[in-house]
Amino acid sequence: MRRIVYSHWDGKQQRYSLEADQALDELSRFLMEGLDLQESLDWMRYQGFDLAGMDFRVMGLEEMLQELRQQARELMSGYNMDQTFDERWQQLEDILGREETAQERDHGVESAAYNDFRRRRDDLPRRLSQALESFRDHEWADAEAEADFQELLGDQQDASELEDFYARNRGQLQGGEGLGFEEALELMRQVEAISQMAQNLLDGNFESISMDQLREMLGEEGAQSIMILRDLEGALERGGYLREGADGPELTPRAIRRLGELALEDIYASLKRGGAGTHETKHRGGGVVAPERTRPYVFGEPSHLDTVGTLRNALRRGLPEPDAGTGRTRLDLEPGDLEVFDTDQLTETTTVLLLDMSWSMSWSGRWPAAKRVAVAMDHLIRTRYPRDRFFIVGFYTRARELRIHELPELSWNMTDPFTNLQDGLRIAQRLIDRNPSPNSQIIVITDGQPTAYFLGEELRVEWPNGYGGISPRANRETLREVRRVTRRGITINTFMLDDAPELVRFVEAMTRINKGRAFYTTPQQIGEYVMVDYLTRKKRRIG
Repeated sequence: MRRIVYSHWDGKQQRYSLEADQALDELSRFLMEGLDLQESLDWMRYQGFDLAGMDFRVMGLEEMLQELRQQARELMSGYNMDQTFDERWQQLEDILGREETAQERDHGVESAAYNDFRRRRDDLPRRLSQALESFRDHEWADAEAEADFQELLGDQQDASELEDFYARNRGQLQGGEGLGFEEALELMRQVEAISQMAQNLLDGNFESISMDQLREMLGEEGAQSIMILRDLEGALERGGYLREGADGPELTPRAIRRLGELALEDIYASLKRGGAGTHETKHRGGGVVAPERTRPYVFGEPSHLDTVGTLRNALRRGLPEPDAGTGRTRLDLEPGDLEVFDTDQLTETTTVLLLDMSWSMSWSGRWPAAKRVAVAMDHLIRTRYPRDRFFIVGFYTRARELRIHELPELSWNMTDPFTNLQDGLRIAQRLIDRNPSPNSQIIVITDGQPTAYFLGEELRVEWPNGYGGISPRANRETLREVRRVTRRGITINTFMLDDAPELVRFVEAMTRINKGRAFYTTPQQIGEYVMVDYLTRKKRRIG
């Protein structure tokens, strides 16, 4: 039989540990897909992940299980068990032959004892373990045959397990080398050890897994991976990202802030490669110093003095003579010497992001992209523009305001699959009413035309009239709401994640009414487009 020899841990191999930030970074990828916290943790364990900044991949349970199954298949592939039980059957037949002779001699062929023996022998089960069991309570006439039977009976449990093993794996035991009883037992024990390891992994019983045995089966990488997976939640807890809530593990506020940073970093990675947007800016609000840019001072403008630049300008006119009495040099400044830092002028805005949560958003990567934008914009505005008001409203068959703590585990709504943009616009107006500012805007991210609406207080749903058709009443009531929004001076900018003609026609009608902008984009570009649009409305150059 083939054997693989592994070396034990000697302290020289590289050890890896999981940092809390690394764990949360990977966790965010699954959360953005619409999985909840527990599902995300389970998928991390199942699929595995790369350790950021390290040449090491944490093996997932799926990969480990595949490796273990492959090992089991390779162990069995060269062997067969066609004659594994032949020797034990021959021993039993020999024992029963001697016993039959003794029964005939002592009781005669007409006796009940002899006929009971013959019935048992003639009805002998086909499985060795059951055949042995059928003679367990037999009253033996041949003492030596009885002793040999009792010795053979000691193999009954092994025989039963081996028969079950053969029945389960008959298709894989088709190799050219036949196995005897003891050899088959050894093979079975090896395969069972692999199977038990796989079951422990599948059940999450990491504590019951022997690290030495795991290293023998999956090498050092597998052992390190199990230690990291076992410590996954512990690392998040120590980092302040996970805590025990009333219904199990939950993300902390610190984790939610970090997820916003990650989403923002992901979107900014593409923004920095692209050009600026073309949004016009309403020039209201205070100025923010831009220390990387300076210019000459102009009377009447904010004067954020660049001291070093101002002194440098004065010295360029020449250094005056030292004072005769004190020996000090007096530097006189003139208005033309004044150098100031440039400023960016910021607007104050109330923004409502309407996020489509209908079922179709689960297709083609739309939901992770849209959700990442929502999380990133929330973090951007709360950290960089704290005076702004920002709200997120999810709309499906109806609409509702979403709270910050909901965002990480937010998913599309499978039970209410329709699209009620009208209700989203109504809620957005109420939020703007309660949080007025000089500039108000609504950003819509959607992949479909309206299919639900309210008529008064009555909720109605309406399937499109045929493939590529529209939902006429839902469209009409939603555009009526767009007109109300427009009369109040609120801009609507729409980002379409699908270019279906019926959606394009509806959005074109909406933009004609509101004079906002409409963009067709893809899940890969949605973050860049929305963030550029928001940021370019936030600042302009002065001077």
